[in-house]
Formats: sequence, structure tokens, C-alpha cells
Amino acid sequence: MEELELELENRIKNLMWTVSGDYALEFKPDLKAFARSESAALYDGIKQGAFAKYFDREAFSMYLVKKMYLHASEAPLLSIAQLCIEFAVSGKIIKEREGVANIRRKACEDILESEFHRLQENTVGRLKLALFREILDGRGAATEQMRHWMDLIWALDHAPDTMEVIRTADRLYNEIADPYFERQHGNLEQVLSVTMEDLAEFSWKEFLQEEAMESSLEMYLDRITEQMTNLDTMETSREREEEKEEKESGKKIVVVDEKALEQMYSYVERNYGKTFLSETEEKRMNYLMCRGIHSDCSLYFTKGILKDPVLRNYQYEYARKQKDKNLYEYYDNHRIIKNNIRILTDMLRKTLVMRDETEEVLSDRGTILPARLWRVGRTAERNFFSRQLYQDSSRFVVDVLLDASGSQRTRQGQVAIQAYILSEALSNVGIPHRVMSFCTFWDYTILHEFRNYDAPRKENGNIFEYVTSSNNRDGLAVKAAGQGLLEREEEHKILIVLSDGRPYDVIINRPNARNPKPYQGNYAVSDTAFEVRKLRSQGICVLGVFAGEEKDLAAEKKIFGKDFAYIRKISGFSPVVGRYLMKQLEREI
Repeated sequence: MEELELELENRIKNLMWTVSGDYALEFKPDLKAFARSESAALYDGIKQGAFAKYFDREAFSMYLVKKMYLHASEAPLLSIAQLCIEFAVSGKIIKEREGVANIRRKACEDILESEFHRLQENTVGRLKLALFREILDGRGAATEQMRHWMDLIWALDHAPDTMEVIRTADRLYNEIADPYFERQHGNLEQVLSVTMEDLAEFSWKEFLQEEAMESSLEMYLDRITEQMTNLDTMETSREREEEKEEKESGKKIVVVDEKALEQMYSYVERNYGKTFLSETEEKRMNYLMCRGIHSDCSLYFTKGILKDPVLRNYQYEYARKQKDKNLYEYYDNHRIIKNNIRILTDMLRKTLVMRDETEEVLSDRGTILPARLWRVGRTAERNFFSRQLYQDSSRFVVDVLLDASGSQRTRQGQVAIQAYILSEALSNVGIPHRVMSFCTFWDYTILHEFRNYDAPRKENGNIFEYVTSSNNRDGLAVKAAGQGLLEREEEHKILIVLSDGRPYDVIINRPNARNPKPYQGNYAVSDTAFEVRKLRSQGICVLGVFAGEEKDLAAEKKIFGKDFAYIRKISGFSPVVGRYLMKQLEREI
């Protein structure tokens, strides 16, 4: 196996060296891409060599790093860069080596066949589809906006230098991925003015795994250089590494000593933001909630590191970048999202209008009815008045709880959007609601409050600060959220939990712990299901919205019973959740 991989690597490298004429050029081929498409992997090697021959690849990769330093989203920026490089070098290398045209066509065919459905999901992917179709079939139909972007990329066939490729990539990113980038972070001149000193001071640990900090910028530059020609997939290697890390993390349990635990609170404060509870309130919540199997745990309520940071550290910068990514996904799907908000608002409004309906009845007090006065003294009846009886006028309150553990990392934008749709619809119909996320770091379950029950509508935008990390102790989080509802005056209370059905908190254990058993598997699922049933017995309606993999559906069903919804795409979110909410509201009315 190793010999075969070495042979493939040498084959791709030889292509790159032959095309570039520079046998000192370094490049690490993507052998996984070769397994998916031999032509795509070979063409990637050819493009690496061609780009190094005709342009300055170090200058281009440095531009990408500077752009990301100023909070550009890595995935869409790299995807746009890949398209720009493809069209800047293809015409030149095909003129020199005619055989490259066949490899290019076969690579495009393979990518269209394997990536078609995923590429349709966002604007950059649809641009890639349209361009590849034109490579294979000639000029086709496109919207005016799409044609504008396609023409910009096709024009790179005559790009005179690297700066022209950079200008086009920067313009496309600002128009497609982040229309507010220039206003918030700066134009191309400001991007290029970022110095090496600025980059050296920034921690690139977010983008790398297990590398030495002093060499992380250099390593990140190398990785960007390797990735910026690869058209086989829009997924970044960091995302693949994170998925691998998540799968492996289930095998790792860390035992820490008391000295490390003493520093835990300050670490949580630095990396999740200051708590908004007083010391007395914090102690009260921990006394009430952290009992039984959660007796070694603590709760930490915060508005988030972006709202109340202790210092602007790496975690602060990471949270800012993730907020930008969540907003990018929102802008990319804003029409679908607005339609979902409208649908859900209409469904809730039609149900809640029942509270405003009145019924007129005869009574012994109220508004006098002259037509009935003839009965006075002639009958024993005393109902000479009419009264209006109002339907149940009690109010509703809703809590939305989001799983923010590391297992949700690849779905951060989707979860934030789903919570935002819910929050906007609830605001539209005037139902007070709170939105929080939860994760567990060491023995702290962090509850990040995006908006409180009676907050103004503008605070719904805070939901895009949703960021994932660490583990999740679902039972304790559900219990804490339920306590907030129980303390409200409203008669009808609803808790909506968006999770992946995988309670998991085993990364840490302390010596002589009262509950040393790892919080995972059936043990954790049963505990979470118990807390859900307990809240229901106290009059709180609990709905589960499943945002995970199909293999975890059984655990989700065990936790929430029949009251849960499985959402596959954003477009199906409002109809499904709306039906569940309507059912509960009608039942309460």
C-alpha cells in the first residue's frame, strides 16, 4: 500500500516538475483525491506546475493568508481562488501541451458527476458548475449576475500577471461571499498592507493540528499553497482533520489534578467570556442544578466572548471568524431563510389568533338587552344582559437550546440559521423567548445566552455568534434551561432543543470524583431522557429538533419520544417545526 502511494505521489510530482521546469518546487499531492478521480489529481499537479511557471504562487498564497487574517472565510475564499487559478493557467498550458486538454475535460466530468448535488447548495458551487459545463459544452445560458462573474473568470485566460489574478479573486469574494467585507475589514489595498509582523503575532493554531506555535504561520502558508489549485472538492483539509479529530476524541479521557482544576474558572472566563451572574446567583444555580450524577459539575452563564471578553485572545479571534462564516451561510441562503420565517410566522399567528376570539353569552350583568326587558317581573329569569367571554388569554414563553459541542462543528451555520428562523418567527408573533447554546469544558457546562426572554428583536442577530467546542452534558443543560422556564410567570411553557442526539462528556475526570463514570452512550442518553420527562411532568412541553446523523436517530427518539423533528435541509425547517409548535399551542389553548 505504501509503495503504491509513493508511486502515485512521484507520478503527480513529476508532472508538476515537468510543467514548471523547476525540480526544486515542493508540493504534497492529495492522494485521496486520486482515489476519487485520477484525472482531477493529475490535473491538479499540472496546474501547480503551470501556476508556478507563469505566476508568483507565493505572492498569491500570501494574499489569501492576509485576506483570512482580516476575517475572510477560508472555504469560499479558497474555492474562488481555485477557480481563478484554473482559468488563469489552463489556456497557457494547453497551448504548450495539447494533451492537457483531455485530462482537463475528464477531470471536469468526474467532478461534476461526484460533486454535483453538493455544489448546488451555495453560490460559489453553482458558479463552479456553470463554468465546468461551459468547459465541456461551450457557452450556455446563465443569469445576468452569474454571467458577470463567469466573464470575470474567463477573462483571466489573458491575465498578464499575478496581481490581475489577485484583483479578480478579491472582487469575486467581496461580491459573492461577503458583500460587507470592504466596509467592515478593508479593501484590497488594506489587505495587501498587512505586514509579516501582523501575521506573526496572530495565532494560526485554529487552522493547524498539533504543530509548534512558532512555525505555524509558515506551515499554514504551505498548506494554502498546496490547496489553492485543487478543484476536486470545496472542503478544506482543516475540516477533514477536524472530523477525524472528533471521531478519535471518543477514545480519549484526561485525568487532571486539583492544581489544574484551581485554574479552571479563569480559563473558562478567558475563553468563553465573563459570566453575567453574580457570585450569589451562580452559587444558587449550582446548588439547585448540580446534583446526583451532575454533582461534580458547575454551570457557567455568559453572553459570549464577543460580548464580554476578558482579553482578545485566540479564542476571541476564532469566534469572530466563525460569526463571519455563519453570516456568510445566511447571506448565501437568505431568500430561503426569509421564506421560512414567513411560513413559520403565519403558522404561529393563525394558531395564536384563537386567543383573541370572543364569544357573546347571556348573563345577569354586562350590556343591557332592551329586547329582553319584557321578561322583568314576568319570569324568574335574570339574564337581561349580554357579556363577551374571551378565550384563554394566558401567555406563552419559549426557550430555544442549541447543542454547541464539537460534534456540531460541520453544521454550525445550519444550526445558527435554524435558531434564527425560530427566534424571528417568535418575535413576529410577540412570544417572549430565550435562545442559548450549551457545551461542556472540563466540569463546566457553559450556557451562552444570545437573547433573553424580553430582549428587543435586534438581539436575534446575536445567534450568529454561535460557535462550537468541547463536549456536551445534555441532561444538565436541559435541566438548567427548564429551571429558567419554571421561574417565568407564563402558564404555557415550551422548550425546543436543537441537538444531534449524542450526549458526550468524558474528556476529563478528576481524582476521587463522586461520579467517575463517563457521561456517554446509554448512560448519558438515559439521563437526558429522564430530565426531559421530568420537565414534561412539571408542565413544560419539550420538543427535540434533530440536527445530526441518521445513525443517531434512535438515541434522539429515546430522549424525546414522539415529540421530535428531523430536519434534513433548511427549506424544510419551518413546515416541520411549525406543525409541532402548532400542535402544542392548540393543545394548550
